[in-house]
Amino acid sequence: MSEIETETSLDPGEAESVVEKVRERYAAFATAGTSCCGPAPTSCCGSTDAVAQSLGYETVDLELLPDGANLGLGCGAPLDHLGLREGETVLDLGSGAGIDALIAARAVGPHGHVIGVDMTPEMLDAARKNATKAGADQVEFREGRLEKLPVADAVVDAVTSNCVINLVPDKGAVFAEIARVLRPGGRIVVSDIVLDGDLPAAVRKNVMAYVGCVSGAMRRQTYFGMLTAAGLGDVEILKDSDFLEMTEKASRAEVVSLLEEAGIDRREVAGIVRSVTYRARKV
Repeated sequence: MSEIETETSLDPGEAESVVEKVRERYAAFATAGTSCCGPAPTSCCGSTDAVAQSLGYETVDLELLPDGANLGLGCGAPLDHLGLREGETVLDLGSGAGIDALIAARAVGPHGHVIGVDMTPEMLDAARKNATKAGADQVEFREGRLEKLPVADAVVDAVTSNCVINLVPDKGAVFAEIARVLRPGGRIVVSDIVLDGDLPAAVRKNVMAYVGCVSGAMRRQTYFGMLTAAGLGDVEILKDSDFLEMTEKASRAEVVSLLEEAGIDRREVAGIVRSVTYRARKV
């Protein structure tokens, strides 16, 4: 059995169970208006703007968003590196309440097009309301799975995603779909979670650690091997950080508490779980 097969060995029933747990958790975020335990813009993990700023979002971008678009989610700020231009079509995978789609809309302008795809109806409802508040007519949100995008072939100039691909059991299918919808030479900038070592068994088996972006991650080599196998190349790592250290600095206690619930000492996973922001293009 290959390394890729080993790391994607959930059977169909297990995979769908994980997907449903992810959907339920993110529906709760959308309903609460935050990624933590209280209504936005403040919660037990502090201001959602402060969380976003700690990830790399610019204050000016956050100030222009309607209330409720920033839920304090993600593991980076990929849009800053995407270099969007007027009139381009951009696709946001796992668009949530619309933070990246609405920031992208200002970059591509009124003649551009932004497509957000999410599988959670509550998130889509929130995102559509936020787009209306923002007057972003060039933005649309579509319900769908990242493994089978509701997007035509070769119509997208750029793809972005913020800490979502790691939540999908079949990551190879996601990369194949990205390659399918991109125009020749199209580019991607993604923030995601990869591993530089083995997680303790208690974490790997904990579904809440999965939906918390930890146990769903795979080894760096396998992850980028799948990406290049799908026809995406010229990979450049733009940022590489310790995910747990980053979440602790952002006071996102819900991520660290997942380890505590599994009985895992934080030192056992120190440096293993990495937040990476990377660039690639369709070759």
